[in-house]
Amino acid sequence: METSLLIVLTLLVFVAVTIGKGVRIVPQGEEWVVERLGKYLRTLAPGLNIVIPYLDNVAYKLVTKDIILDVQEQEVITRDNAVILTNAIAFVKVTDPVKAVYGVTNFSEAIRNLIMTTLRSIIGEMELDEALSSRDKIKARLRESIADEAIDWGLTVKSVEIQDIKPSQSMQKAMEMQAAAERERKAVVTRSEGAKQSAILEAEARLESAKRDANAQVMLAEASAEAIRRVTAAIGQDTGPMAYLLGEKYIAAMERLGEKDNAKLVVLPADLQDAVRGLLGRKS
Repeated sequence: METSLLIVLTLLVFVAVTIGKGVRIVPQGEEWVVERLGKYLRTLAPGLNIVIPYLDNVAYKLVTKDIILDVQEQEVITRDNAVILTNAIAFVKVTDPVKAVYGVTNFSEAIRNLIMTTLRSIIGEMELDEALSSRDKIKARLRESIADEAIDWGLTVKSVEIQDIKPSQSMQKAMEMQAAAERERKAVVTRSEGAKQSAILEAEARLESAKRDANAQVMLAEASAEAIRRVTAAIGQDTGPMAYLLGEKYIAAMERLGEKDNAKLVVLPADLQDAVRGLLGRKS
């Protein structure tokens, strides 16, 4: 009796295990790859699935939702030998589970390394300034370059985003020094241009001043000549008025000379009239 009960219990456990191995419930967002005796048999879709126990084996369980792959930061050398740091993030989706598991050993690592290699190749063809300002262009070329390889591995690349692209610390220091030198150069040029314009303006001012002084002297000489001509015409041969005017100015000059602090002795001519006539250059 006990032996029969043990056999029944054993059969029940075997049946339960068999049913458990034969019934597979695949969650939504996943697909399972089934092998029979080590060879691919079929792919289980989400929901209830039946397999043959002990012959069929679920070898791989794949997520068919979008997969986020973080591409680590790496150093990339541009065409002008500048070192920049860049990293990316990719969104891929498994569209063919069979190719994903049998086409490559680890599709996530394969895509990640493919992105890193392609990114180095694309940026290596660019100058530093172009690489730093062409994020969208790099992203488009990167996605286009890896699309064919991804299809061969049963994957669809939904998007590739460049998270960060920046010069390395040594390049940042060099760029800062270059920018400081450029600012100093512009400042020197500005100061030089200012000094040049100032010198030009000063020279022009001196030239204008000299021209005005010359014109003033010419006008003063012409006025003096005209005054002399008019006085000469008015006096004629009569020297009396001229002698009177010169004598008056002569006396005024002597008075000013006598008022000087250092004037000790002022000598006046004995005959003022003769002195004035001498100034006129005439003799009576």
